[in-house]
Amino acid sequence: MNDDVYTFLTEVLADMNYDTAAVTPETELGPNGLDMESLAIAEVSIQVEDRYGVKFEEDEAEQLALMNLGQLVEEIVKRAAAVAK
Repeated sequence: MNDDVYTFLTEVLADMNYDTAAVTPETELGPNGLDMESLAIAEVSIQVEDRYGVKFEEDEAEQLALMNLGQLVEEIVKRAAAVAK
């Protein structure tokens, strides 16, 4: 599932006009990487919820911005597994 989530996230980022050519699992979402702002993180969260049924609360946006792409993938997979139970 990790590969599916990673592919989905890179597609979402590309659709949001982020340059994903050099994106790796170690790419940070915040200022030292993609430099995503809170509205962009909220949009990704909405897309993830629609696709995987995983919900991130508004107050988690700051925490998400500190993650790298691989960590976000792991968090989505973990939460999706919990939802599936």
